[in-house]
Amino acid sequence: MVFDVGSHLGDRSLAFASLGARVISMEPQPLVNLWQQWMIGHHPKIILRKEAVGSASGVGHLSISDLTPTVSTIAESWKEKIVVVNPTFRKVRWNQKVKVDIITLDELIVLYGVPTYCKIDVEGYEGKVLQGLSHPIKLVSFEFIYGDLESTISCVELLETLGVYEFNIVIGENRKFQFSEWVDKELLLDRLSTNQSSSGDLYARLM
Repeated sequence: MVFDVGSHLGDRSLAFASLGARVISMEPQPLVNLWQQWMIGHHPKIILRKEAVGSASGVGHLSISDLTPTVSTIAESWKEKIVVVNPTFRKVRWNQKVKVDIITLDELIVLYGVPTYCKIDVEGYEGKVLQGLSHPIKLVSFEFIYGDLESTISCVELLETLGVYEFNIVIGENRKFQFSEWVDKELLLDRLSTNQSSSGDLYARLM
């Protein structure tokens, strides 16, 4: 089973399901939800949910960028910071807000069980997502973005409170790990501190 947190257009959810996984696809954007219903809502292995995922259940405000909906976010402080520190975000404008329900990973686990893999792509809200988790998961991935290494370190430390993990990274939208072997936190953070790529995905594997 896979939790796809921040599933956006659902392409990853569809890929996971095509490999045989049962997928819990989480995407709070209203218009994107309509697209998902049309594209993947019929798939027997995908369950679509409209909540955001965070540190506690409740209601949040999602800032939406109509021109670049994949960078819509609940993280207000991240939104203000990233347009300054990362050049690729400087033209992004979040032009509307919507209320969204929030659920935690622990609550999803109560409903569906512990996933084998949890993919998180929530534009600066990754730490809040992991704060709502008290169960170790075999494989977790989340996005890292140039200029926000502190948030990445915080996410790694949150995972390490749950179990002993080893790490790898993928740069941008590539499909190749940067390390030929999985590494510890020190080697991981050394690479990230010198990396100038705009973004990528960090993978944490339970040892």
